[in-house]
Amino acid sequence: MTPWTVTAEGLMLAVRVTPKSSRDGIDGIVEDADGKLWLKIRLTAAPEDGKANQALLRLLARMFRIPKSSLDILSGESARSKRVLLRGDGNQLAAVVAATLLI
Repeated sequence: MTPWTVTAEGLMLAVRVTPKSSRDGIDGIVEDADGKLWLKIRLTAAPEDGKANQALLRLLARMFRIPKSSLDILSGESARSKRVLLRGDGNQLAAVVAATLLI
């Protein structure tokens, strides 16, 4: 099981963001109390005026080598838990994400 799902539009990522961290980065996959898997992400940006959301999109675009314009936050814009859509070939994106995370 993974924190992403292939959809008709691309790849849906479930992310759990920790803003105001000491560094930007992906800390792997975590499981919550309900058994849901999340991609754990740390951001130095503060959660104000959309700064953390923009930093999240920049980080994901850089890590997975896709254009920032191909990313959308579909839910959780004002929450730590978010659903992010990576537009494109879902299977290809899933392979890139898995390779980047060394899964």
